Amino acid sequence: MNWISTLRATAFLGFLTVGGGLTAEEPRRESADVLVYGATPAGVCAAVAAAREGADVLLLEPTAHIGGVNTGGLSFSDSNQTVRAALGGLFEEWHLRIQKDYADRRVKLPYDVHVKDHSPWTYEPHVAARVTDAMLREAGVEVRPERRLAGVDKEGATIRRVRTADDSVFEAKTFIDATYEGDLIAAAGVSWTIGREGRDELGESLAGVRFSKPLMPFSGFDDEGRLLPLVTTRDVFKEGDGDRGVMIYSFRLCLTKKPENRVPFPSPTRYDPARFESVRRYLATERKPILLWDLYPLPGEKFDANNGIGKQFSMGLIAGGNGWSEADAAGRATIWEAHKQYILEFYQFLTTDPAVPPRFRAELAEYGLCRDEFPESGHWSPQLYVREGRRMRGAYFLTERDVLTDTAKPDSIAVSSFPIDSHDCRRIAREGGGVLSEGTIFPVRMAGRRHGTPMQVPYRAITPRPEECANLLAPVAVSASHVAYSSIRVEPTWMTLGQSAGIAAALAAKAGCDVQALPYPTLRAALIRRNQVLDLPEPLPNPRPSE
Repeated sequence: MNWISTLRATAFLGFLTVGGGLTAEEPRRESADVLVYGATPAGVCAAVAAAREGADVLLLEPTAHIGGVNTGGLSFSDSNQTVRAALGGLFEEWHLRIQKDYADRRVKLPYDVHVKDHSPWTYEPHVAARVTDAMLREAGVEVRPERRLAGVDKEGATIRRVRTADDSVFEAKTFIDATYEGDLIAAAGVSWTIGREGRDELGESLAGVRFSKPLMPFSGFDDEGRLLPLVTTRDVFKEGDGDRGVMIYSFRLCLTKKPENRVPFPSPTRYDPARFESVRRYLATERKPILLWDLYPLPGEKFDANNGIGKQFSMGLIAGGNGWSEADAAGRATIWEAHKQYILEFYQFLTTDPAVPPRFRAELAEYGLCRDEFPESGHWSPQLYVREGRRMRGAYFLTERDVLTDTAKPDSIAVSSFPIDSHDCRRIAREGGGVLSEGTIFPVRMAGRRHGTPMQVPYRAITPRPEECANLLAPVAVSASHVAYSSIRVEPTWMTLGQSAGIAAALAAKAGCDVQALPYPTLRAALIRRNQVLDLPEPLPNPRPSE
């Protein structure tokens, strides 16, 4: 089944006219050469890159939080699973500046950014925020938080202005959608898709419904035949079918055991132990139980808590992110709160319920939130980890083949090498017995390597079809299938694509041309000048058996 969705926004003026003049309530107006919507890491890099090319830049963010997950708790860099030598530009600079921030305070990190190995590059959220803020400020980017998109005005295929919910109007020559959700491409009438393509749709072996994890040998129904909480469906799905579901969302919490910095977990607004009956049954049947949260050590005696991709139950709320991208602000607030409450309830269950092995109850109870992180939001991350949202149907549509075999592109703007990797999409109760967590693509790495296959991401994958929009780039909502996106969907790649998009947007604005008409040799020269890596790395020698 083809789940491609196309949303055409009706362009209209965001103000009333009387006799050709503006009403007394004339909206606030600002203009720039380049407007970036979404202050994610990709958006930050796009804005900084465009400004460094001499463009006047506006960075709009619908929330109060700047920096996306990089400043919102994701403190364990996924670049450890990439070819780090292929990540230059602002991604490398950002990490070097984090390293310098620690060095200036005489804090020694357990890694060196100059060494391109597979060591985890870790940092504290408030340090990431400080570095991000400094880079934006030094570049002269005008940052406008809490500017939620309300509409787009187009003339033909050209965006003239965007309107925000606070009655502001922003004009620009070139626009960049850097949101995790693809909000601007949707509002601008650019074709997009969401969910998973079927296996046969694009000939992708990893596509669609996947039963990758072992069957859990317990019933997913209660005594009345109703689904247990946290089991999402009883439907029978055929492996390889497509759907509109997205992989798990979660929070990346910053935790600590350090008494003077530890803030106890807040109590959930409600707690029903019955909600975790499926976890209780799982633990009763699991021969080798494990701690159900992934915890990565950070500087400052802290930990980054993450959903465990290989775990049957973890921090992610399966199917909880469905509908997030398409929802309005109120709908997203409801989904955001549901994810927070799930984790708070799960924490209470894991630290108090007799079904949980005592050693795990005791271990997790030692952790609390960090007093010196996110004070403005009760020490809880303000950023939901949106692993995938809308994906553009652009000038070039990347598939599994582009990631694994046809990796060379003539218009490269980045080298991506993260493994194809998708978290669960649903949890299924089988009528005949057993429960399946479905949707995981376990990391697809090169043989004997810790990274995926290096691939060139083409400029065409971030440009819309010219008839749909002529002055918009999408470095996050990349034109790709779910499988291909599952390799691209990490901050190192998004930051690199964001920088390339920012440079392209600045060049197009200066030349007064459509983004699709920007000569690639001109763009390539500018990217290389800014330390972007565009060529595939030389093949590495086969690893020794001990590697």
